[in-house]
Order: sequence, then structure tokens, then C-alpha cells
Amino acid sequence: MAHRWKLMLLAAVLPGLVACGGSTSGNPSASSATSAATVKLFDPCTGIPNGALSAAGVDPATKDSGVAGVHQSGWEICGWRGPKYYITVYSTARPVSDFETKPGNVEFRDVTIGGRQGRQFRVEGGSKDLLCDVVFPAEQGVLQIELSNRAALDNPENPCALLSRFGAEIVPVLPQ
Repeated sequence: MAHRWKLMLLAAVLPGLVACGGSTSGNPSASSATSAATVKLFDPCTGIPNGALSAAGVDPATKDSGVAGVHQSGWEICGWRGPKYYITVYSTARPVSDFETKPGNVEFRDVTIGGRQGRQFRVEGGSKDLLCDVVFPAEQGVLQIELSNRAALDNPENPCALLSRFGAEIVPVLPQ
């Protein structure tokens, strides 16, 4: 059962990581060339209080760092699960433009969640209707929140509507 849960979590987290990972084509800008080693990244596993996670509808005890427990270079990643969806928070030194120019990232629009301006997008593919992502510019680069509906649910809610509603509990504790 634990192995099955990890595979489901990997399936939920991987599209968001792939959505923003990889290299940029052409000449990278000075900000995208910034190494995470030179920037102290926000760690969502330690930086988001349990109360904010509970208010967002996920169980703080289900914390999973990295992708299926594996650290990703240049990223701090932490995810939690709730009864109907997963929330994953990514932290990187990359600029928002890297997300906007990444092939497969679609349907960008400006949003305000928890009083903070961000860019919402979806990732093309089979999980598109299950996932919604928002990136927020930050001094360190970008903070990203992804909400993924559980694939086994019948008639899941719109993930972007859920992210707007429950992300508002997490966004205020994220660094500027």
C-alpha cells in the first residue's frame, strides 16, 4: 500500500516538476543562470506551519520532501496529501519567464491568491484536468504551488478553483 501511495504521489508531483524543470533554450538570462547554490531557497517542508497546511485541507503528517523522497538539485520541494487532493510547494532560483516559455505549460493567466499576484497555468497531457499550478515571483526566484486532484475521485472539483481557495491559506506564509 505504501508503494502504491508513493507511485500516486510521484504521478501527481512529477508533471509539475517537469513543467518547470529542464534547461532553457538559447542564451539563459542572468537571472535564470543564477545557481540555487548561491541563493538560499525557502524550504517549504520547514517553512510552512502545520496550521496553514491543515487549513488548506492537507495533513501535515503526510509530508514528503523532494520527488518521492528524492532531493532535486536546484529545488526545495515538499508535498502533502488530503482526502481529495495533494498540494506541493516548489522553491527555486529560476525566474517566472522560465515557466512561461517551457513547452507544455499552457493557459497562463494572472491571478491573486491570498493577496499575492501570481501566474496560474496548466500542464498539457493526460493529467491536465487534475492539476493546476501558480508561480509567484520572489526575491529568491519563484515559489510554486501545485494542486493535484486524486485521480481515483469521481467528478473532482476544478483544481484551479481549489488552488485559489486553499492556496490562500499557504500563500501568506511564503517569503516575498
